Amino acid sequence: MACFIQAVYLLELDRQENRSNKENALAPKWWIPFKYKLVQTLIDERDGSIFGAILEWDRSAAMADLVVIRPSGAPRAVLALRGTLLKSPTIRRDIEDDLRFLAWESLKGSVRFNVALEALKSVAESYGSNNVCVAGHSLGAGFALQVGKALAKEGIYVETHLFNPPSVSVAMSLRNIGEKAEFAWKRIKSMIPSGSETIVNSSNTEEEKSYGGTGLKSWVSNLNRLKNPGVVGIGKWVPHLYVNNSDYICCSYTEKSDQVEKINEGKENVNTTNGRTVAAAAAAKLFVMSKGKQKFLEAHGLEQWWSDDLQLQLALHDSKLISRQLKSLYTISAAGKS
Repeated sequence: MACFIQAVYLLELDRQENRSNKENALAPKWWIPFKYKLVQTLIDERDGSIFGAILEWDRSAAMADLVVIRPSGAPRAVLALRGTLLKSPTIRRDIEDDLRFLAWESLKGSVRFNVALEALKSVAESYGSNNVCVAGHSLGAGFALQVGKALAKEGIYVETHLFNPPSVSVAMSLRNIGEKAEFAWKRIKSMIPSGSETIVNSSNTEEEKSYGGTGLKSWVSNLNRLKNPGVVGIGKWVPHLYVNNSDYICCSYTEKSDQVEKINEGKENVNTTNGRTVAAAAAAKLFVMSKGKQKFLEAHGLEQWWSDDLQLQLALHDSKLISRQLKSLYTISAAGKS
């Protein structure tokens, strides 16, 4: 999957440097050895750049090499999405989407999100979702996560591989601040003698007025509703995340989650199954690079994921950020409860 994403980076560089024929183009060398072929490129209409590609199992090429059966686990089609290219023809639109994620923790307003979503939905309908995979690196991993989640909300579960996915955003930081403020306020209220309760309640009313009638709790709640809630079968969509602790762009995914009971204490609309909250079942496979301290460019690079000395540790259901990212898939909406 990492090699296919590398091919997308090179498709755009081939375009920029006018390497259009088979003899000098670099991109095909990254899918031909795996017996895949290019069937579609995804174009950003704003600057004409290639940000993604659909690769399909090439049965004729496989038969020519006496590969009669498609290997187990090899998808029939792959949607690969590249990350940021610091080249003048593409840097403006790439950075624009980087800043979009940084500000809102969402890429849904981007042209690329809509193009990628339609492309993934189309190949899933053609081949069946269990025969399709989406993969991305860096910014491309952000798009892959969000289009994969959008389809999961529709009951279409596509295998998803995310390399160095972005984990830092202003929106996430604001939510963390809001949650800490709410927790601190509850602690303060619990320490106030009961005789002063009416005074506290009165001050709460005044505070709510000063916040336009929403109050601190509602303000925090609004911060937490950046994503639309939906209902989906638990464990049916399990994205694979590949992160490096030395990469500050994705290292927040390795932050340990709190106990689920503490996270959801006092929260509404949290489903429970056999005494466990559904938030605990927000499933993902988190693979962590275990090479020790590395420089940022090496830690964020795509090439580390196909290296011969690759050393990974697998962690399941253990990331606070994964639970936050996937929370909307496992939250029962008001309509669902009624």
